[in-house]
Amino acid sequence: MKVTFLGTGTSQGVPVIACGCEVCTSTDKKDKRLRSSIMVSSPAGNIVVDTTPDFRYQMLREKVGHLEAVLITHSHKDHIAGMDDIRAFNYFQKSAINIYASEFSQEVIKREFAYAFTEYKYPGIPEINLQTIPDTPFDVNGLQVTPIHVLHHQMPVLGFRFHDFTYITDANFIAPEEKEKIRGSKILVLNALRREKHISHFTLGEAIELGRELEVPEVYFTHISHQLGLHAEVSKELPEGMALAYDGLTLEI
Repeated sequence: MKVTFLGTGTSQGVPVIACGCEVCTSTDKKDKRLRSSIMVSSPAGNIVVDTTPDFRYQMLREKVGHLEAVLITHSHKDHIAGMDDIRAFNYFQKSAINIYASEFSQEVIKREFAYAFTEYKYPGIPEINLQTIPDTPFDVNGLQVTPIHVLHHQMPVLGFRFHDFTYITDANFIAPEEKEKIRGSKILVLNALRREKHISHFTLGEAIELGRELEVPEVYFTHISHQLGLHAEVSKELPEGMALAYDGLTLEI
C-alpha cells in the first residue's frame, strides 16, 4: 500500500492573495502547500481522502488515471469543494464514483452540489454514489477502513485507519475510546495548524504530545498554516520519529 500526500496545507490564517511572508516567498518546494488530502493506492485501486478546492490540480500533478472511491472527513469547503471535478473520472471510467461520508456530511454535499442529485440530471454533471460510513470497520474495494471519530471544536469529523496507517485531520479532541483505534499504528498523521492555541485544531505542541501518548513510531504533521513557519526551520525542532509532511510525499506502508 502506498500513501501520497496530495496537499498538506490549509486556508486557515492565510489571505486569498499571497501575503508576502517568508512561507509565501520561499523557494523550497516543501513550503508550497495545497489544501490537505491524501491518496491511498493499493490492489483496491486509488482512494482519495477529501476533494479539496485543489483536487483537479492534485490529480493532474500525480498523474492519476483512475479513481475507485473518495472518503470524506467532514463537509467544510476546503475538504469538499473540488468534488465537481470527479466528472473527468466519470467520463473516462464510464461509471459513477462512490463517495463515502457521514450522514451529516452527506446533507451538506447534497446541498452544495444539488445539481448532481436532481431527478433530471444535466449531461456531464458529476456522477456520485453517496455511501454512508458506518461506526464499524468497512470495506472499500477490498481494503478495510476503520473510521475514527474526532472533534473539530464541536463538529464531528472522521479520521481513517488503513491497516497500520492512520490519518487524522481537522481535530482538537479525540476521545479515549477512539484513541484505542489508533494504537498499534506504525504511521500516524495528525493536523498541526500552528504553534498558538486554536479553537478547533491541534497546535504543533499538542500534536507532538498526542503522538508520544499513542506511542506511534512514525508521526507526520499536516494541515499546516503559514503561521507555523518554514518547513526546514520547523523540522529542526521536531522530536525523533516525527516530521512535517509535504505535498507529494509518498510513504510505502
